[in-house]
Amino acid sequence: MRIARKSQPTLEEPWIDCAHARELEAVSRILDDNPELSQMVGRDIGQGAEPRDVFHGMTGEQTLRALFVRQMNGFTYEELAFHLLDSRTYRTFCRIGLTDSSPSKSTLGENIKRVQAETLEKINRLLVAFAVEKGIDKGQKVRIDSTAVEANIHHPDDSSLLWDCIRVLTRLMYYARELVGSAVIFPDRTMRAKRRVKTILYAKTNERRRAPYRDLLKIAGEVTRAACRIATQLREFQADSAMGGIKAEGLAAAIDDVLASTDKVVDQTRRRVLQGEKVPASEKLVSIFEQHTDIIVKGSRDVTYGHKVFLTGGPSSLILDCLVAEGNPADTSLAETMIDRLVEICGQAPRQAAFDGGFASQDNLSALKEKGVKDVMFNRKRGLEVSEMVSSTWVYRRLRDFRAGVEGCISFLKRVFGLGRCAWRSFPSFKSYVWASVVSCNLLVLARHLLN
Repeated sequence: MRIARKSQPTLEEPWIDCAHARELEAVSRILDDNPELSQMVGRDIGQGAEPRDVFHGMTGEQTLRALFVRQMNGFTYEELAFHLLDSRTYRTFCRIGLTDSSPSKSTLGENIKRVQAETLEKINRLLVAFAVEKGIDKGQKVRIDSTAVEANIHHPDDSSLLWDCIRVLTRLMYYARELVGSAVIFPDRTMRAKRRVKTILYAKTNERRRAPYRDLLKIAGEVTRAACRIATQLREFQADSAMGGIKAEGLAAAIDDVLASTDKVVDQTRRRVLQGEKVPASEKLVSIFEQHTDIIVKGSRDVTYGHKVFLTGGPSSLILDCLVAEGNPADTSLAETMIDRLVEICGQAPRQAAFDGGFASQDNLSALKEKGVKDVMFNRKRGLEVSEMVSSTWVYRRLRDFRAGVEGCISFLKRVFGLGRCAWRSFPSFKSYVWASVVSCNLLVLARHLLN
């Protein structure tokens, strides 16, 4: 099992006299007061590690602290490795002693990416409990809103998606030729496909796009048929070694995955471009790499490709809870869920809850009142009377003003902690990234409360 903390740390440099260093020192004290946080991270990074890494890899404590530094500054792993090597303050914060070697960018990435979303959620709940114990937030007054977090994909035009399919399949077929030999024969249509994509991009009318789209679909068909044939060759390939057989099976599986995505992209392109059909968002594929990505439309604003995230904040500006949703659920469908989750965290329902107008409905109002929420404020009334929601007009106005503060919390998360766009791949990693931003934000907010 990976070591969670070092019982006798190596020599560390003292904290410098600087505002940022004082905040880091306060965060460090919070983590020291809650050693179970490092132990939880240590269990995650120890799973699947090589035996030689158990005693020589990063500790759970170092990984959690490095994750905080990365999210707070928006560092890449290369930048993080540089600052941990160069900055005495960050080395002190991350418990890297004077005689210790600084972790490389690959070591940092490998360890940080092992921390699971479920672990970070538990850490956040322990931080909320710590805040309640210190009297920073009591969980009795909350504000709930949703926002969209982008996935790390390009804008999903039909032509660019077809180009992704063609170039990735062609690259995989070249890998197959290197493994199997000259028996792998296929047409390389990447240059022709790239010209058609550019023609579509610069065409000024939909009518002028139809002809290059038809040719692009024809190219996709040729490449798909060749890839199907080569996948069969890979499965029948008699390798000289066990490793060669494993590589052949892996390549065949990778080709099958891309072929499945290509079929979806070709289908939605035919329906939308050639047949003029409006394809429902639930049937669209917007990325062959991040297939979990949802199409999020909030009101009449721009479309976001990612996931909807629901956040519960308190008067202290702490994020008490977070939920990453799949699909594009209506806000009204999750009002009860967010309060139920808060009951699990705090042990009781809040006395007052302020919601964005999208959560408003008579059913939600009645259900939340039954759960013990005394005052329920929806930013838009939608036919509801103030007397039904809260005890007085004055309370409604106070809660309405209080709810507006959650917009600032969301902005803080996106500007400072990178919540605007997730750079990690796969849906589990997407959730881990969101929770990493929330936990890092809460650590900084807690530190500032303790300093004040």
